[in-house]
Amino acid sequence: MEKQVQEDALQTSDTPTVSASSSLALSEHLIHRDEAFTESIEQTLSMDVNALRDPDCRVPVAAHNALWKFAIERTGDQALGLRLGEIVDPDRMGLMSHIIFNSDTVAEALHQYVRLQRLVNEAVHLYHIREDDEVRVVWQVPDPELYCMADMDRTLSAAFTRARHFIHPQLAINYLSLAHEKPDYRAHYERIFQCPIYFGAGETSLAFPARYLDKSLPHRNPYVYSALQTHVNRLMRQLRSRRTTADRVRRIISKQLPRTPDVDRVASALNMSRQTLYRKLKKEGESFQHLAENVRRERAIRYVVEGNYGLTEVAFLLGFSELSAFSRAFKRWTGETPGQYRARHG
Repeated sequence: MEKQVQEDALQTSDTPTVSASSSLALSEHLIHRDEAFTESIEQTLSMDVNALRDPDCRVPVAAHNALWKFAIERTGDQALGLRLGEIVDPDRMGLMSHIIFNSDTVAEALHQYVRLQRLVNEAVHLYHIREDDEVRVVWQVPDPELYCMADMDRTLSAAFTRARHFIHPQLAINYLSLAHEKPDYRAHYERIFQCPIYFGAGETSLAFPARYLDKSLPHRNPYVYSALQTHVNRLMRQLRSRRTTADRVRRIISKQLPRTPDVDRVASALNMSRQTLYRKLKKEGESFQHLAENVRRERAIRYVVEGNYGLTEVAFLLGFSELSAFSRAFKRWTGETPGQYRARHG
């Protein structure tokens, strides 16, 4: 009964959540190594550990971050996130990882990684930018209070280690930038990533050669990929059904195009002040600028690929004052001009 109440509360709450599998993996690590008792973990999470085994279970980001703090205090290992990310166990990988590494190419795997990020952690926004011969993947946490250094360490370490395991053991990255300041365990970053590392960089991002995008994944299984997509799409629909403030903002921005996205106009449509809207979005780990950018980017790619409008018309439909401004934005989003993208994908 208590478990059902917790799940119902999360379904109707605007609190950002993480997949319970992330909290379960950390909990089991502590329990199996006798670093903590189950009761202490449940007290930290305010949840039953057994409930974490439900594939549909979600955990509030704040509770998950508190578990990381608890884990580091109990183990005394500041680099715990990096170490756990290095563990590659195909039998214990989550749904998202199986979809990614059963994709046809690195480009498709990256697309799925970005698309499914919300399933893993709603407080972390993910996007990628192609800049000439380089691709930069950016992890953004709009609400600084929800930034967890250990969880970010684990995310980055797992992404790179698994890519080397499933794609190519000599896979290299150009550089790694981290929003947080340099910790005492910098040597562990250098050992894992083997590239230039910049701390206190203002953003967390990883850059790699664009030539990797066309590389086929050696262990891909199209049957597994197709079967898992059905399940993951259901989970994505469940998250979207929560009707957060961010979702309402996205819909209003979409309806108001081709007018340029404006926070005061959107706030008025929601019958709230600009300050209230900012506060609600921050609570959900979102920002107005990020939402407006996403709406325009998704609409731009669709219009360019479908080919029903000329590029000047597309620029107007998205609220850009001139084609050159739209072209610059589109290249920032995709690494290609609208014309180049249409020629390749249209």
